[in-house]
Amino acid sequence: MSATAVVTRGSSRLGFALADGAIVARRNLVQIWRIPTVLVFELIQPIMFVLLFRYVYQDVFTDLLAGVDYVLFLMPGIFVQNTIFGSTTTAIGIADDLKKGIVDRFRSLPMARSAVLVGRTTADLAKNFLLVLIMIGIGYVVGFRFQQGIVAAIGVVVLVLTIGFAFSWISAALGLAIKEVEAVQAASFTWIFPLVFVSSIFVPVRGMHPVLEAVARNNPMTHWANLARYLSIGEVGIIDPNTGLPVDTFEGLLVKSVLWIVVLLVVFIPLAVRLYRRLA
Repeated sequence: MSATAVVTRGSSRLGFALADGAIVARRNLVQIWRIPTVLVFELIQPIMFVLLFRYVYQDVFTDLLAGVDYVLFLMPGIFVQNTIFGSTTTAIGIADDLKKGIVDRFRSLPMARSAVLVGRTTADLAKNFLLVLIMIGIGYVVGFRFQQGIVAAIGVVVLVLTIGFAFSWISAALGLAIKEVEAVQAASFTWIFPLVFVSSIFVPVRGMHPVLEAVARNNPMTHWANLARYLSIGEVGIIDPNTGLPVDTFEGLLVKSVLWIVVLLVVFIPLAVRLYRRLA
């Protein structure tokens, strides 16, 4: 076979895979449109977090900040937390499709093996984009403002969506490994909650127990939340009250954030595809 034929065949397979993935993504997006209550309930939890931390705990946490309004510190972390929590629907959706036999129907069709996973994660990426825009609107209602310009604000949205996409692949692997909807739902939040709360998403890591503080400082959630804050309100969002200096540089946060996302994608995309191919 000539090199040209190999390239043409590879391009054709990629094109078919993308087309099949787009069809599956459309099917998942139509589900959201037809069952809007799912989207509504996905919004309730982050809104509760915003109201709880913004109006109940604000005075408690103000002393931990270096003169920054707590809502400006909080909302970038909420954007990150919301997209990570939202990624759990990938696992739940896959487990539900497995239970109903829909995945078996897809597997019996002449379509790319990766289409089901690509379609699901792409649909959830589109859903997360909508959720992020809504949460930004809610943030503006409670007093949050982007202070670094439109380009930096777009950077926050891109960062949050990329994080959500990576976690969707983790959730896809989890859903394929566990398969049962109830078990998947419980398992998803069991490992996500500690990662989220032992980080700087809601509060600075200063003041935590020394062991937890060491974990939080190296938690990717902290790097992502701090990068979102830097892009949202500038260097003032990551100042250490003890030293008066930023906890990291923009370049350092960017490199760490990108590396974590790349590692997660490199590990969990092949793992999810392998688990899908091994389904009985």
